[in-house]
Amino acid sequence: MTTKPTVFVVDDDLSVREGLRNLLRSAGFEVETFDCASTFLEHRRPEQHGCLVLDMRMPGMSGIELQEQLTAISDGIPIVFITAHGDIPMTVRAMKAGAIEFLPKPFEEQALLDAIEQGLQLDAERRQARATQYQLEQLFSSLTVREQQVLQLTIRGLMNKQIAGELGIAEVTVKVHRHNIMQKLNVRSLANLVHLVEKYESFERGD
Repeated sequence: MTTKPTVFVVDDDLSVREGLRNLLRSAGFEVETFDCASTFLEHRRPEQHGCLVLDMRMPGMSGIELQEQLTAISDGIPIVFITAHGDIPMTVRAMKAGAIEFLPKPFEEQALLDAIEQGLQLDAERRQARATQYQLEQLFSSLTVREQQVLQLTIRGLMNKQIAGELGIAEVTVKVHRHNIMQKLNVRSLANLVHLVEKYESFERGD
């Protein structure tokens, strides 16, 4: 069962929270509201799919400070900042830290809805990428050390006989290893194998 994404609203102004909750629910979103950043952090579960609508200036922990806290714990929830007291340095700081939008109050409702849609799409894409990375890690971790050696030489373009010479094993043994590699990685051609390895290495590099 897939959990419906949630829009989290953090603002110390009750009227703003209620107004946004009504707007977002009428637009079909699941909504949770919080009156301060620390309360949101206490209830935050990184596995929750969603987007954060965050006031910049609040008593206690500010919106920027919450953004920094989330970054520190590798929580990549997309953030839409809203503020009545924005300035250019603050905006630049928030955007450089990964915020997807910075809306000065009062803002157009559609601008907020569009930013939230963008945030939810980004969150879904990131989660899919992490799921794919995990699946690839599981596949490649199933290879033995020898299979990994054969794999690396194979994608370098070496023939079975050359691989056998490099590793000091029989050519027929290389063929067995290559067959096992193709089976474990669930690929049917050398081209597909190379593509899968490139994809895996791209994730490992953080591209």
